[in-house]
Amino acid sequence: MDRPGAPEAGGAAAPGHHRLALVVIAAAQLMVMLDLTIVNIALPSIQRELGFSSANLTWVIDAYVLVFGGLLLLGGRAGDLFGRRRMFVVGIALFAGASLLGGLATNEAWLIAARALQGAGAAVASPTALALVATTFDEGAERNRAMAVYAGMSAAGGALGLLLGGILVDVASWRWVLFVNVPIGAVVLALAPVALPSGRPAAGVRRRLDVAGALTVSGGMASLVYGLVRASDRGWSSTGTIAAFAVAAVLLAAFVAAERMSAAPLVPLGFLADRNRGTGYGVMLLLGGSMLSLIYFLTQYLQDVLRYRPVVAGVAYLPIPISVAVTSLFVSRHVKRLGTRPFLTAGPALVTGGLLWASLLGPSSGYGDVLGPLLLAGVGMGLSFVPLTLNAVASVRRQESGLASALLNTSQQVGGSLGLAALVTVATTAARGQLHVLAGHQPGHRPTAGSLHALTTAASVHGYDLAFRTSAGATAAAFLLAALLLRTRPVAEGAAVPAAGR
Repeated sequence: MDRPGAPEAGGAAAPGHHRLALVVIAAAQLMVMLDLTIVNIALPSIQRELGFSSANLTWVIDAYVLVFGGLLLLGGRAGDLFGRRRMFVVGIALFAGASLLGGLATNEAWLIAARALQGAGAAVASPTALALVATTFDEGAERNRAMAVYAGMSAAGGALGLLLGGILVDVASWRWVLFVNVPIGAVVLALAPVALPSGRPAAGVRRRLDVAGALTVSGGMASLVYGLVRASDRGWSSTGTIAAFAVAAVLLAAFVAAERMSAAPLVPLGFLADRNRGTGYGVMLLLGGSMLSLIYFLTQYLQDVLRYRPVVAGVAYLPIPISVAVTSLFVSRHVKRLGTRPFLTAGPALVTGGLLWASLLGPSSGYGDVLGPLLLAGVGMGLSFVPLTLNAVASVRRQESGLASALLNTSQQVGGSLGLAALVTVATTAARGQLHVLAGHQPGHRPTAGSLHALTTAASVHGYDLAFRTSAGATAAAFLLAALLLRTRPVAEGAAVPAAGR
């Protein structure tokens, strides 16, 4: 990848356009990050209207997250080779068009396909947006301010997605959580040619993309997630489930072989050999899966069990972004003095505590029982985001810093997709078994509609609780990885704090 800050052919934007350029980049990043959470609030409404099964409903999230994470590295490399503004525009156009298609969906397959296209657009737009910050703004205070705005949009997207999603579902319909991207995308596309530098690649750059690597890793991960989702409906021993896992193993092995043979690999395997970086990616993989699953299951709990309206459920999530933001600010001020290791051990430990606390929820619990786990998990993630990013980019060459950050982001997206698929299988299987147990306690009794609803609710909450406990096991593993394998590295004087947890 190009050295961060290295000028591209085509020159930078005129100084008078810098503010407009930042508005365009920030709006695009906000839109992309919004879709990581905005659809969560709409899931119960989507399930009712389009008739999704509980297992297939996860694909509304997984289709976006998996394609986003799988193509993220390829999207960033495409910007390096074919021009960042050009690929930025392509990514935003694809994202906005897919949002329109998704909002018009009339069945499961249509919506899932549209969400996958959204993920592809996000995978191109997000890394090129960050690269455009580096090539548009001069190194120093100007670029630091731009990076702060970019980071703010990345963090705000998740919070705003939960709140805005609730409002849109409540006052309009679930379709508007997708339609909202269309006017934002149209404005970004109209302003991009005026505000952003052309960013043509330098002459003599070989335009080679590791398509084989991107296709094999994305296909392998998709097949793995499909196998996990199918297992909840058809069982672990079904032919289709076993076949999906076998295809995943073959494709992921092919990815490793392709990367070894490629002259320009998507992921240089030697890059992952660094102990600290590899450990950091593992920690992010586990945290990403656990946090996305926490939001997914709590959304079901707040709306289906506590009967919150979507807008109220969105407001109920605000403790997470607030605690993440406040804690991240504290960490950014003290990480140079204390190093990354104390935060990267305390963070996963607190997330583990929050998940275990959430696993105590019952059918008669109230919001007070939800608030504590949200705050504890939010503080834990806030302690983890900045140190994970600093750990990822520490001691790498400048031309590899983009790869290091992209791999961290990819770990989060792929971890979220795999973790959610696995935990939905755990929750669905546990709920089904618990329902049989509860029904067995009432032999010969014909359940009324009310008692059947009570039994189903109790069984569902039992499944959520087991999923939370399983997530806690994953974050406990993240704590052990950080405690046993991470070694403290000094934070360089004046080092920028990139946006983590995007």
